[in-house]
Amino acid sequence: MEIIYTSKFKRGFKKLPTSVQYLAVEKELIFREDFFDFQLNNHKLHGKFKDFWSFSIDHKYRIIFEFSRDRKKVYFHSIGDHDIYE
Repeated sequence: MEIIYTSKFKRGFKKLPTSVQYLAVEKELIFREDFFDFQLNNHKLHGKFKDFWSFSIDHKYRIIFEFSRDRKKVYFHSIGDHDIYE
């Protein structure tokens, strides 16, 4: 599985505290092994984000992503706290 990072995701990642960046990298490693691992609290979003999924970095921070149609690629769109849903 290939992960593609959007420019919005990259900008958001750089703005995170260093400790959260390290945790995000650890969670991405878990995601690469099994994107439905219980540690990620992975869930489908609703409303205007109905085509997207989210997983938890910690209690405050999230990553919003989308699967390609063939599920061979994943697009990481946003990273941050709950403000990323706005």
